[in-house]
Order: sequence, then structure tokens, then C-alpha cells
Amino acid sequence: MASLFGKKYSTIKVKKKDIPEGLWAKCEGCGQLLFTKVLVENMRVCPKCDYHHSIGARERIEQLADANSFVEMDADMVSKDPLEFTGVKSYLAKIKEDQAATGLKDAAITGEAKMNGLPVVLGVTDSRFIMGSMGSVVGEKLTRAIEYAIKRRLPVIIVSGSGGGARMYEGCLSLMQMAKTSAAIAKLHDAGLLYVSVLTNPTMAGIMASFAALGDLLVAEPGALIGFTGPRVIKQTIRQELPPGFQKSEFLLKHGLIDSIVSRKQLKNYLVSMIEVLTGNE
Repeated sequence: MASLFGKKYSTIKVKKKDIPEGLWAKCEGCGQLLFTKVLVENMRVCPKCDYHHSIGARERIEQLADANSFVEMDADMVSKDPLEFTGVKSYLAKIKEDQAATGLKDAAITGEAKMNGLPVVLGVTDSRFIMGSMGSVVGEKLTRAIEYAIKRRLPVIIVSGSGGGARMYEGCLSLMQMAKTSAAIAKLHDAGLLYVSVLTNPTMAGIMASFAALGDLLVAEPGALIGFTGPRVIKQTIRQELPPGFQKSEFLLKHGLIDSIVSRKQLKNYLVSMIEVLTGNE
């Protein structure tokens, strides 16, 4: 019994109902709590502040490709450990850990798809898999996809989401992929075919220093961090304050590095319309 000002009251114990995990999500932009279902239905774009949350490669493909039209290429390609890299954990252990967490074999998925009936070659990198970094597998898959597009005379769309750049676990073998993918894009250009590069948050380092920056058309999602070295490192190096919004999509559009900023919800139709205009297939 509990008392308050001399009066006695009975204490009633209420059993707290279990709340399912994953029911709510906190917006990384405005901090608001959102129903996860509502966020997913809105393509993981916050309905309150328009913040574009990161999404996985397969979810991205579902958003861009027509239903049941995506045919994956090189699905079973997996990374080896040529340097027998060891650190806090081995390279192979890290690969297995991220494979289990993401359901992916590596950080990129490539394939042929249709977008509003328009055939394209589509590649997507996934920041959840070792930060979307480019090792031998990512470089090889993207290169093969580009070579496939050249043979079939198809436009190429690569959606980049990589904060990891070249994959340190593979040393110079990873750095070589920058040159290899860039050479493949050059062959695509020589063949007179279109390449659209879509930059999402984040697109950094060796990815941005190679294939991601070489599009005939560079499109970015709102608020995406894009660059080579991050703003914190740059600020510490030059010991100067950086301009507001430095390295974000809006800053880069203003200074001419990218061609347009497109919301995720309009991205598919925008890409289709631009491909039709730029290839003369209206």
C-alpha cells in the first residue's frame, strides 16, 4: 500500500506490452520518430524533412527497374584474399560478416533491366558492404557490365553509394580497378553510348575519383556527400573553415560539378526521360 497525505492507495502493477523491434525509425535528418512502414513506403525519404536515408542495392534496383525485368550478371562472383590481410579481423572474416548482414556476395550488383520498358544496363554499389568500397570483384563486375552494354548497344546507369573508395584489404589490386573501370567507360564513350552516373550519400574517394565522376550526365540525390576526402580531413589539413554545405549535392550543383539534383521519388522517370532525350529515342 502507498500513502499520499495520509490516504492509502493500492499499487497496481501494469504489464508492459512488448513493442516489436523495427516498428519505429529515427530520421537522421530531423530526428523525428517515423513508422518504419511509412518510411519504406516513401522510398526511405523522410516525409517531414525530405532527408534521403541510405538504402541497399536490391531495394534500389526494385525502385528503378520494372517489376521482374532485372536479370543479374555475375551473381556468384566473390572476393579472394590475395594479400592474406590481417588486422583486428581478417579480410575473409570481414567478407563473411558483411555477406551475412546484407545478403550480398560483394558491394555491387549488376545486370540488365527495363525502366518504363526501356532496356538499360544497371549497376548499384551498396554502402553496407565494407562501406561500398571497390575491390577486385566490384571493379570486375562493373567492367563486365559496361562491356556487355557495348555489345548490346545499351545505355549504362551506375548508382554509386560508397564511402570506402578503393578497398585497402586488396592493396594495389583494388587501386587497379579505378583505371580498369575508367578504361571501360572510355570504350563506352568511344562506342557512342550513354552513361548516366547517379551519386548518392555517400559517394567518396576512389569511387568518385574513377567511374562515378565520368558520366555523360551526373545526377545526385538531395543532401548527398560527394567528394574525394571528407570535409573533416580537409578542414584539419588546410586549417580553414569550410563553406556551408561543402561537398553536399546542393553546393556541388551550384559550383558546376554535377548536372542535376533529383529526389528519389522522381528518379526513375527522370532517368528514363533523359535517356530518351539524349539517345534520340523519344
